[in-house]
Amino acid sequence: MNPDDYNDHGMLRLPLWFWTILILQARTWLLFVMAGASRQQGSDLLTLFYPDQQSFWSGMLLGLPPAMVFLLSGRRHVWPRIWQAGYWLLLAGMFVTFALQALGLWQSTDIISGVDIVLALLDAAALAYWLLSRRLRACFDASHRLA
Repeated sequence: MNPDDYNDHGMLRLPLWFWTILILQARTWLLFVMAGASRQQGSDLLTLFYPDQQSFWSGMLLGLPPAMVFLLSGRRHVWPRIWQAGYWLLLAGMFVTFALQALGLWQSTDIISGVDIVLALLDAAALAYWLLSRRLRACFDASHRLA
């Protein structure tokens, strides 16, 4: 790897797709913040995307690890063990999210919306990238530090 690939703490810089995946996985949290910022239309916005409160709360629960990894990413050199565990925690969360989406699409008796299909495809692509990217895996590995 090139020395420019490392930050000031000697750790690999996180790829752009890492941040994209975090946003995708924490989408319920982002929507919640946007709803809180819009005040009057906030509840309408949440009802539009999450008509079922159960799916909203499961989205909040599954979005918590990506939000925590996002907060930890700037200080990952301080807590390397927690950072390493974050890889597996996010991987498990992506599997659960994708499985719940697939189950919901399979059991749906209504017409499947395009948004649901697009989100399922994006989650599948994120999961594939997470599993196949050596660079991303190296970012979570403490042995890939610049000496």
